Amino acid sequence: MRVVVLRGAGRAFSAGLDRAMFSADGVDGAPSMLALAGGSAEHATAQIAKWQRAFDWRSRPAVVSIAAVQGHAIGAGFQLALGADIRLVADDAQFTMAEPTLGLVPDLGGTKRLVDLVGYSRATEICLTGRRVGAAEALDIGLASRVVPAAELDAATEQTVAALLAVNRDAAAETKALLLAAAGRGQPDQEAAERDAQYRRLRALTGLDD
Repeated sequence: MRVVVLRGAGRAFSAGLDRAMFSADGVDGAPSMLALAGGSAEHATAQIAKWQRAFDWRSRPAVVSIAAVQGHAIGAGFQLALGADIRLVADDAQFTMAEPTLGLVPDLGGTKRLVDLVGYSRATEICLTGRRVGAAEALDIGLASRVVPAAELDAATEQTVAALLAVNRDAAAETKALLLAAAGRGQPDQEAAERDAQYRRLRALTGLDD
């Protein structure tokens, strides 16, 4: 099992979309939004699909991802945090889904992940008002896995990484797969998947899967 930590440098996790991307020149390393709008639907949606894949850490079975969030996580930054398996949040964190207030939609997988975490009604209110969600509320509604004082975020992240790496790699991958699929299964199907996964682990632990 590999562990990936997503961190921002400085006071903020991520300020989100650079408005320079709406200029004719765009920003280095990324296409201009004007160029996307002026091109074909196939080209624009293919580019957005690439960004969506880059923001999707949760579905990678051999990786556990941690978003260590301090300060602002706005728009794309909010969605980057949503794409992680675990969100460790400093007590100064502020989440904002700003896209609708800019005339855009959240397009980096965040709509599904936010609804899965906090429910449709609350996700709708957060997205369509563009309000800030503080750390305490994020923990209360299930958006944050844990909140720590800002000065302790690095230490909490290191402790979590060490705990994750101490777990058997294959057992962690199997467990993550079960958890990811649980929302889409009924209880009998989930229990059947658990049985199959446990049999694979027993075979591996006893050396019979060679």
